[in-house]
Amino acid sequence: MRAFLKQGLLAILCMAAAVTLYGQQATTLTIKWDKTTVVSKSTPTLQVVVNPPLRHGEPLGIGAYKAVKELGADYVRYVPWLPYPKLGVAELEPPTPQKTSWDFSLIDPMTKDFLAATEGHSPVMNFSTMPTWLFKTDKPVTYPADPNQVFWDYTQGTEMRDPTGKEIGDYYGRLVSWYVKGGFTDENGVRHESGYHYKFPVWEVLNEVESEHSSTPQAYTTRYDAIVEAIHSVSPDTKFMGMALGGPSDHPDFVEYFLNPANHKPGIPLDIISYHFYASPSPSQKIDSWQYTFFDQAAGFLNTVHYIESIRKRLSPATMTDTDELGVILPTDNTPADKVAPPAAYWNLAGSLYAYLYIELSRLQIDIIGESQLIGYPTQFPSVSMMDWTNNKPNARFWVLKLIKDNFHPGDKLVETEIGGPASPDVEAQAFITPSGHKLLLANKRDHAIELPLQDSDKASASTVDLETGDGPARTVKPAGGKIKLEAFAVTVVTW
Repeated sequence: MRAFLKQGLLAILCMAAAVTLYGQQATTLTIKWDKTTVVSKSTPTLQVVVNPPLRHGEPLGIGAYKAVKELGADYVRYVPWLPYPKLGVAELEPPTPQKTSWDFSLIDPMTKDFLAATEGHSPVMNFSTMPTWLFKTDKPVTYPADPNQVFWDYTQGTEMRDPTGKEIGDYYGRLVSWYVKGGFTDENGVRHESGYHYKFPVWEVLNEVESEHSSTPQAYTTRYDAIVEAIHSVSPDTKFMGMALGGPSDHPDFVEYFLNPANHKPGIPLDIISYHFYASPSPSQKIDSWQYTFFDQAAGFLNTVHYIESIRKRLSPATMTDTDELGVILPTDNTPADKVAPPAAYWNLAGSLYAYLYIELSRLQIDIIGESQLIGYPTQFPSVSMMDWTNNKPNARFWVLKLIKDNFHPGDKLVETEIGGPASPDVEAQAFITPSGHKLLLANKRDHAIELPLQDSDKASASTVDLETGDGPARTVKPAGGKIKLEAFAVTVVTW
């Protein structure tokens, strides 16, 4: 009996020791520099949505475009959109035999500022809002005389006046001709001169089409073909991007239909597809829950990416992919509560989410990874902003993008990287071999500091965006004692 009790006590002590040992399990970081997993195709970038603060000469717009110019990214997406008809629709009234309503006087200054800020790069143009008179509606749609007044009901009607889509194509053909061919001839044969000869490398056709005019994949594909045909006739070197799905997981039928070349007119290119993701917590959650919700929802989005990639590779493998709206929309946005700014740490958490998505999407060789959006402010999706609208400076979300863009590029080699131990669910890590050295991108998903072991830390340097950097650029930190410390929600690049 005593021997049995002794053996039982020894077993309990061994179990206790095992539990203690497990509780003290060290975090590990393993990088195998000689094992390339994939070669990056990914370009980090952002989208610019037209809002009144971006009008020429506005202080927030000046600060924002200064940041865009210094960023120097390719594939920056420019979207004049529906809440401001006068800032995005060039022909607001239907043409008559007597006159047309073509007017670029408010649109041009904003567009020229954007093109100046992205000069030397390859922007993505998307005048996403079609004139409502192109569709059958019960009565003519009115809109505010004040171009700065928000109006959410401009987009109406689903059935085109011209079922062939030619009328829609003609609108976009003239709009693009204004910017790339020095002008256009209107519906009555009158010439309108602009003097502009810009290059439009990429044109994205409409936006979040499943929730606007084009409620079916068949309807959207008809419009896509008509618009592409018309723009291609005036800008033959332009490549075209399609879909811009707001809820890709809910609309696999769009992807399947659109990517099938048999559903398009002969010769219509399928150069790039695009779709979006926003994390969105429930109203009852606060930042202590957001740090889990954002990444859980992002993991679901990545499952959607895998699915869409399987369709793309099967139907149109040469087509590129642009995830051109990635961000967070808080439940307070566009409500009276959005006048109270989220906690300062939110901007770093949202930046960490983008870094996480950049890593995961790079592993999947997604071509373009776009953060949304340059400017937001109370009443206009403030939680999505990359600028602080109170001081006209870029916030942590922008500085995370710049940190990534300055360090990682298509052609970099991703190598086998693994975090083990208790911190493994809380940090995302990916090592890259780049032309400027061996680098490691780290994203802390949590609201507390985390230390990671770091081989050859004495030979490493690091830059980080965290709570201490605020609305400023990445700061330099020094790995020490064989470790790197990541502050709460930090995004860090280590270089050897």
